[in-house]
Amino acid sequence: MRDLIKSNLALLTISIASFILMGAGTALYGPALPVFARSFDIQIGTAGLLISAHWIGCSIGVAAMFAVGPRATPQWVVALMTLGVALMAVGLSWALTLLGAVLFGAGYGCATVVFNPRMLRAFGARGPAMLSLLNATFGIGAIGAPLVFVALGNDPVLSFAICAVIGVAITACAGPAGRTANVAATTSTLPFRLHIPMLVFGAVAISVEACLTGLGPTALIKAGLSETAAAQLLSAFFLAFLAARLCLMVVATWLPAFTLFTLALLGACASALIAGLWSPGAGFVALGFFAGMFFPTEYVTATRKMGDNPKVAPTIIASGLVGGVCAPLMMSPFLGAMGPHGFFWVTACVTGLLGLAALASLRAMNR
Repeated sequence: MRDLIKSNLALLTISIASFILMGAGTALYGPALPVFARSFDIQIGTAGLLISAHWIGCSIGVAAMFAVGPRATPQWVVALMTLGVALMAVGLSWALTLLGAVLFGAGYGCATVVFNPRMLRAFGARGPAMLSLLNATFGIGAIGAPLVFVALGNDPVLSFAICAVIGVAITACAGPAGRTANVAATTSTLPFRLHIPMLVFGAVAISVEACLTGLGPTALIKAGLSETAAAQLLSAFFLAFLAARLCLMVVATWLPAFTLFTLALLGACASALIAGLWSPGAGFVALGFFAGMFFPTEYVTATRKMGDNPKVAPTIIASGLVGGVCAPLMMSPFLGAMGPHGFFWVTACVTGLLGLAALASLRAMNR
């Protein structure tokens, strides 16, 4: 393992730094929405379009990866994310802010396709554990960003500006990782096999994650919490999110990935019921733990079912983006009309039904 880390150190370092940036930028959307709504004099439902703009950008980035493929380098995908957060930091108009979210999302989508399959291949048998580690580092940025946001007086402009500075630094250092990554990206040992059921499971699960991270703070405010408390709970959400992905590094060697995916869905349903019935804050933080398990377990299962052809990673990620784009678009207009806990009831219904479907498919998916 030590030799693997040494030989892939540039790829590992830039991957981790990029995922921290991805986590920080994404986590700022939730607490920034109420501030943007006031700053640009728009409704909170309209401000929620920022989340969909991000996921639309992700879709554009992933679609571009079908054409660009192995030629994409870590340096240019991080540069694209940096341009996006810089535009949101400028904050000159709502349209420019939306464009920044699209560009950041495009870089984010490209980065998931660039880094995830390379890490999975580069570390061989330890690939799934290293994939969990990489995706866990997303939580480091996601935990810190809302706390920085609060420390800066709930100022999204300064918060996104800090992300832009970090992005510039990563871009400047990312050259060597591109040379390492291209070697790992060109190898394929299994044919491409489309697996629709797993793609559907992934799309719905990622739609839940997108709504929790983007609209969750607004839902907490709707439930009676202050903006500062909602931002702090978002950090706690991502702390639980990080803990789940660190746990997966060990648990993934004990249980099949789809079994873990099923347990995550059922746990998310129970957590959403806690948020709806008793404590929105505690339930929301618990949701972070189970949401943190969605993508790594879904990705490993889908890869095992579909092969390691270069088209597999963008196909898996694109299916998740369908949910990531559509769910916030459908939920945002109704946030104002929902009751204080309506968001959590919807989350409980979706994760509960999907969890039951996963239970019914458990044997077939684990084969």
